[in-house]
Amino acid sequence: MTKTTELKSRLAEITDLHRAAGVLSWDHETYMPPGGLGTRAEQLSTLEKLAHELFTREEIGALIETATAECAPDSDDAVIVRLAKRDYDKARKLPTALVARLARETALAHDVWVQARRESNFAKFAPSLQTIVALTIEKADALGHNGCRYDALLDNYEQGMKTAAVRDIFTQLKAATVPLIQAISERLEAVDDSPLRRDYDEARQLALGESVARQFGFDFTRGRQDKSVHPFCAGFSPGDVRITTRVGRNELAMALMGTMHETGHALYEQGLPVEFDRTPLCNSTSLGVHESQSRMWENLVGRSRAFWRYFFPQLRAAFPETITDADSSETFYRAVNKVMPSLIRVEADELTYNFHILLRFELEDDLLEGRLAVADLPAAWNAKMQTYLGINPPTDALGVLQDIHWSGGSIGYFPTYTLGNLIGAQLAETILVALPDLDAQFERGEFGPLLDWLRTNIHRHGRRYEPAALVERVTGRPISAEAFVRYAKQKFGELYGLN
Repeated sequence: MTKTTELKSRLAEITDLHRAAGVLSWDHETYMPPGGLGTRAEQLSTLEKLAHELFTREEIGALIETATAECAPDSDDAVIVRLAKRDYDKARKLPTALVARLARETALAHDVWVQARRESNFAKFAPSLQTIVALTIEKADALGHNGCRYDALLDNYEQGMKTAAVRDIFTQLKAATVPLIQAISERLEAVDDSPLRRDYDEARQLALGESVARQFGFDFTRGRQDKSVHPFCAGFSPGDVRITTRVGRNELAMALMGTMHETGHALYEQGLPVEFDRTPLCNSTSLGVHESQSRMWENLVGRSRAFWRYFFPQLRAAFPETITDADSSETFYRAVNKVMPSLIRVEADELTYNFHILLRFELEDDLLEGRLAVADLPAAWNAKMQTYLGINPPTDALGVLQDIHWSGGSIGYFPTYTLGNLIGAQLAETILVALPDLDAQFERGEFGPLLDWLRTNIHRHGRRYEPAALVERVTGRPISAEAFVRYAKQKFGELYGLN
């Protein structure tokens, strides 16, 4: 056995432990009875502790060093060893006790958050969040940084991206989209979204969402959909990918668009290079690229006029008692694209969505640097909602408690949502050169060509390329806001008669 083979065998076992923890986390958020919380937290802590201990042993470092010399420079094994070294060097900076405690505390915090959100009581969640923030600060300092803790955390989700670059992107977006939003605000009556808030049977909504996911290309022999408090996608291998959604009887877009979004994530997971399963190469390159896939299927496909021309007959067939004779594909195309500042991020329109992310990014940075106390978070949240979106959350559930991420310790994560918007629009411009008849394909219900393009150019590479390098390799340009701005001005200018 070569040292490279031995290293890959060890990495496979460590991957198995992480994935087992992932399955337990998925069960925690879907089917686990409440009484299992304490034990589940310990199980997750044990698995993450074991995985970290196994991975950070000095013998793994020795295997990486020997394997580096053993592999041909341009080989797949060389890529796997390079990724292993990067992950190893970062993991070695984190004390095992810290990793175990984070796993335990976030598992416990999830149920506290669910209850606090249900009761709209931030004070109930505040002690858990205080612990998570303290542990996250400890994590950032252990990873190391040049005076900006956010840099250390952001790099875990978007390799190479810096906090300063994120601020620059938001500055560009504000300059381009604020005037557009202001112009639209004078013509809000031009688009009516009330058809989305009629009475839609929940079971039929779920069935329709699964049908759309299947039509997009989600393979239900290698995946499933369930309900959860907050929609998410969990991939345990290309052969086992789970998505969840939530349903509102008078909110058609909640489940339908949410399912499209998570399907985009799931298609990426199912398209990862299975020949490298249980290695670092069989993973997405970043959460920004991951988000580009979900936002593409939700927005660039699911909110397109062409899609609704194809899909409207299915909607009418599913809800014959709800869809009126006056309705048309155009009715619902316009409805799902209405621009209106809203309280809930996952239900926000494409233009105001990025301000939800800016808000969270700024609050996280302030928490990490000690400029904001956890106890003051609701007031700070509400103030920024008023500043950026002109609305004030009436309750904590509709404000500071709406997202699951902080209960899971995902601090430093939110900017990847906006990066996903930008990357998705940039990819779309490139795709339209290769597939100029894409709208005609959507009108016929043909989504395979788009999925094939994404599989070839994005999914099959896994982590082979860093995110910025992958985007530039595929589009010929570095990540920027330009494509998204062009897309937004054209689409919403036409919708609201501004062009």
